[in-house]
Amino acid sequence: MFETIAQNIPDQQIFIRDISVTIRRLDLVHPQISGNKFFKLKYNFLEAQRQGYQHILSFGGAYSNHIAATAFSAQHFGFKSVGIIRGEELADRPLNPTLATAQKFGMQLHFVSREQYRRKHEADYLLELGQKFPRHFVIPEGGTNALAIQGCQEILKEDDTQFDVICCAAGTGGTITGLIEASQTHQQVLGFSALKGSFLKDEVARLTSKTNWNILDDYCCGGYAKTSPELMQFIQDFESRFSIPLEQVYTAKMLMGILDLIEKNYFPIGSRLLVIHSGGLQGRNVPFAPSQA
Repeated sequence: MFETIAQNIPDQQIFIRDISVTIRRLDLVHPQISGNKFFKLKYNFLEAQRQGYQHILSFGGAYSNHIAATAFSAQHFGFKSVGIIRGEELADRPLNPTLATAQKFGMQLHFVSREQYRRKHEADYLLELGQKFPRHFVIPEGGTNALAIQGCQEILKEDDTQFDVICCAAGTGGTITGLIEASQTHQQVLGFSALKGSFLKDEVARLTSKTNWNILDDYCCGGYAKTSPELMQFIQDFESRFSIPLEQVYTAKMLMGILDLIEKNYFPIGSRLLVIHSGGLQGRNVPFAPSQA
């Protein structure tokens, strides 16, 4: 199934001062099932197939990488799909590129209010959706569940024990939890949150019993869907220097944070970093509000 379209994922090594930085280019794993979404969706779709489902239902915002990847995966593997989209006002507007892509791949878009969307984990709301969309295999927002964590463990390879620190961007916690579970005791897993606040730490602590990890929100530019002139300039400079494309939601904030920490001597001299480029380059089209931080 997913294995039939997987590509060899290249690593790209760069050096910043005395630190070796190896970037795992998950953005190249597949043109539509981008980056970490490939690993998050893999076992969800295999389980849906095993249980005999023919329909997939999931949740996301207007520019969700997860929604776009889920829509393609469903069509590619013979499922029908429904996307529960945050923001009922979007139903009366032209579709943005992300939602237009999802619709092109056959996803039925169901727009709900933000109040309804906040109930996405509540049993009674899921029951309501089950009555409206019967016999749908439900994948949570961002794809994060036990099956996604299982898939994200496969991002690491057997010879990755050479690395001292594993870095990734973090949104709903599934990818970093998979990396933590697959990491060795001598390794530190460092997450760079795209959102402000400590709730993501609480969520990851609920998902893993390991303690060799930390999540920073210092580089989120004030929160999700926020940016800054410094971040946009960083993207331009980084891409010019290393020819690695970034997007403003996750990967750019992570790499800006990593380079800043290197300048501040956060990592011991000679440290070997493995940085997970989680893809999501369709996020380059997202309009962002400037940070007020």
